[in-house]
Amino acid sequence: MGRQNLLGPDKLYRLSLVDNDTHDVVKVMLISRIRATIIAVASVVGVIFLIYCIIAFTPLRSTIPGYPDAHSKKVALANAIKIDSLENIITRWDLYAENLSRVLSGEETVNFDSVIRNASINYLSSKSRAELRQRDSLLAESVRKEERFGVSRNQERSLPVEGMLFFTPLRGTVSSSFDALSSPGITISAPKGSIVSSVLDGTVTYTSWTDSEKYVIIIQHSENVMSIYNHIQNIRCKVGDNVSAGTPIAVIEDNMHFELWHNGSPLDPTKYISF
Repeated sequence: MGRQNLLGPDKLYRLSLVDNDTHDVVKVMLISRIRATIIAVASVVGVIFLIYCIIAFTPLRSTIPGYPDAHSKKVALANAIKIDSLENIITRWDLYAENLSRVLSGEETVNFDSVIRNASINYLSSKSRAELRQRDSLLAESVRKEERFGVSRNQERSLPVEGMLFFTPLRGTVSSSFDALSSPGITISAPKGSIVSSVLDGTVTYTSWTDSEKYVIIIQHSENVMSIYNHIQNIRCKVGDNVSAGTPIAVIEDNMHFELWHNGSPLDPTKYISF
């Protein structure tokens, strides 16, 4: 009976630690098969848990193929922001081109409220794209001929806009000059936080924002005059607002790009406004 107990599952084994020089027994440990199995399993689990912690909570996890590290997440976020900015830029220029095409064709400007409500950008002119492109080409050719022979300068003197009293949109220094073909506007440098004002009485027809351009405001005035304020921030108006000359509409961070248009043609703001 006793022999059966010794051969059973409760059989104990002795683990002894012996000094190699003196052969003295340093420590004796009695262990059973069940206990040895538990210790082995616990050791394996402990090693696996330790490896998991090292991989999950240390920079070593970036060495795993396909693991999204901080750099890849940053790149993905930057790409998403760029895509959103590009979509905003495309939308803004579509609306900007449509507004200019209507001015060129002598029609009223785009109703931006309806465009925003419909959440779609369509070419709203009643004329075909081919006809409008032809008109644009003829206008560009006319401008080139006038610049070549000096005709445009004589015409500018007879424009009714000559008699208008413009309010200075921003007190500062003109840092870039006007060029009708390459840069139809000027850049005005001023201290950060300077107030931007409307140059004439009019209606806000367009506002937009992008990372590169900041806020853009377009105001339609009487006599087919249109003013454009670019690279601004903290706008104080919205589409549909009627503003008076000198009304604060935004502030700047360091500079502002300003354009002045009349009957679809860009004007040199420095000829009509003292900055």
